[in-house]
Amino acid sequence: MSEPNYFTEPGYGQEKAAEPEKAAEPEKAAEPEKAAEPEKAAEPEKAAEPEKAAEPETVDEGTSHLFAVKTTGGQEKIVMRLLEARIKMEKINIQSAVLLSDFKGYVVIEAQDPSAMFDAIQGIRHVRGHLRGELTYDDIEKYLIKKSTVSELAVENTVEIIGGPFKGMKATITRLDQEKEEATVVLSDAAYQLPVTIDANYLKLVTA
Repeated sequence: MSEPNYFTEPGYGQEKAAEPEKAAEPEKAAEPEKAAEPEKAAEPEKAAEPEKAAEPETVDEGTSHLFAVKTTGGQEKIVMRLLEARIKMEKINIQSAVLLSDFKGYVVIEAQDPSAMFDAIQGIRHVRGHLRGELTYDDIEKYLIKKSTVSELAVENTVEIIGGPFKGMKATITRLDQEKEEATVVLSDAAYQLPVTIDANYLKLVTA
């Protein structure tokens, strides 16, 4: 028998040719490093707010005091005129000066403190000092607020006339007019009874 004819494939029995090595992949280019972000500029510190200057204490101008300045008897008006002249010339710092007709021998000065009062009367003629301490409003209220004379009178009261043509005479009240502050009187010293209407402020009540 003839031997089988084995055919051989090309390269059969031969070593396979080594596969060509794959070309190395090119290395990826290194990514460029990100540029460092610039640091933020430091915010400027806020300037410290200047401290508020302490407000000056306000002087309470509404407070005043009353002082009684003693004068030579009968010279109160002269002292008042000199004080008024100084006030107009702004040479003294007082609020007011008051002459009370029933407060004989004194002038009342309104000032913020004793030193202002002393400055006001310094060198003024006929000033003889002052009362120690201060006056209160109650001390002078009776001199400032004059009560109506007619309110203190009544019909049949005996009065003395202190002003007008019948000054010095006594009379008896027969009628009062509260609104007009007048009184109708009959003169006691007259030869005959004649009713006369007189300003009530000219009458002074005669006490028994």
